[in-house]
Amino acid sequence: MRVVLRRILLLLWLVISAVHLHGQSLADTVKIIERIFSRYQSPSPGGQLAVSRDGKILFSQAWGMADLERQVVMSKESVIEAGSVSKQFTAAAVLLLEQQGMLKLSDEVHRYLPELPDYGVPISLSQMLHHTSGLKDWGSLVALSDWPRGTKVYSNPDVLNIVARQPDLNHNPGEEFMYSNSNYVLLAMIVERVSGESLAAFTKKYIFSPAGMTHSSWRTDVRAIVPWRAIAYSKNEKGYFTDMPNENVYGNGGLLTTAEDLLKWNVYCFSGKPGGPSLLSRQLETVPLNSGIKNNYSAGLRILTYNGQELFSHDGATAAYRALLEYYPLSKLSIAWLSNTSEFDEKGDGTAELRDLLVKKAPGTGKENFNPEPTPSPTPVKKDSPIIPAKELNEYTGKYYSQQVEAALEISLSEGKLIITRYSKDKYVLVPISADEFLIADSKVKVAFLRKKRTLIGLSFTTPRVRNVQFNKINESQNLK
Repeated sequence: MRVVLRRILLLLWLVISAVHLHGQSLADTVKIIERIFSRYQSPSPGGQLAVSRDGKILFSQAWGMADLERQVVMSKESVIEAGSVSKQFTAAAVLLLEQQGMLKLSDEVHRYLPELPDYGVPISLSQMLHHTSGLKDWGSLVALSDWPRGTKVYSNPDVLNIVARQPDLNHNPGEEFMYSNSNYVLLAMIVERVSGESLAAFTKKYIFSPAGMTHSSWRTDVRAIVPWRAIAYSKNEKGYFTDMPNENVYGNGGLLTTAEDLLKWNVYCFSGKPGGPSLLSRQLETVPLNSGIKNNYSAGLRILTYNGQELFSHDGATAAYRALLEYYPLSKLSIAWLSNTSEFDEKGDGTAELRDLLVKKAPGTGKENFNPEPTPSPTPVKKDSPIIPAKELNEYTGKYYSQQVEAALEISLSEGKLIITRYSKDKYVLVPISADEFLIADSKVKVAFLRKKRTLIGLSFTTPRVRNVQFNKINESQNLK
């Protein structure tokens, strides 16, 4: 009886929810949406929002400017980069190759990428798809280097070389969820090596064209001209400045698309068309950690619940581009958001308010589970700083170099505080948390000094996406490089 009653309540709720976006309430809903996104107005950068139910577009609008220099207004046809929303397309390409019998998710990564070092434990393609491989995040690695992202044009082969220089993993494969963009860059390379085609050609043939995604492609060459592309902007005290992903790295991100094209993908994907229903079930499949703990990251999608509804979602951020794609299977509701500004990262971009407006709480549902990071990586917790005498702090000063990230730094003592100075001349204050352990002030970056028989030999960095990146201490007589 309870089951029958719950089904009746759900049916009534679905009817009421559908009415909410139709008929007399539609005009009111549109007014609220316009108010929510009024923060994106000309002459500032803007964005695109498209909403559909059961494959029918209910709302599609663009706001603000696509190009501030040339005074181009944002339109529904403006092409915007989708950041990590791209991952589900790379994952779908891998799954299509599995369906075609050209690879298996259980395959060990060295079968396709022999350039990677032997870590003493096997890493499967499945673990890469689900971010449990332990491979270190390439962006976090180069952030510790002398050449962080944006200072040079990195490519997918560069990422492979960077990852191949790492002597160890963040953790044993399958033990933890730890988000790493390296997984999806390398999976893109595997798609290309196995299929014999570029990721762009493969996805156009099997995904974009069949789904009708006529405005979608990959950013594989920063020099290429992309018609209708919206330029990305950040903002500081001086105003807006261009903040573009000037790199040839793709697979983890790099999808150029529109909000309406993303809705077409949701229709195509969740109707089970690419490869048939078996591929969809594979894309939504989650794999528990070795301990049996649930990992709710599937193949390029986060499996969540919101207001009692199951939700398939991913957000994205590359340089100043921002993106979100969601699908609620119970109400067949899709939301696609793309923006060319990072201006509202702290204040909120409006998508949370939109979600509350459109996703009504299902009856008879319990506590929601809306957590974009399924099992967050442990990060250092700031404690009361112990007082360390200047004489002891002086031992940490000197020059350090890392072969892992090809970077040099110097540590000096100023007014009783240790200061890291990078090759770029950027400076960071170290805050002590325990013996030989420090945090970089106002960050989650931990610095641990390393000893051998009590002698200081180096230090290591641990950030939310990489662990134990080592720098060796250099004697004054040694050359840093």
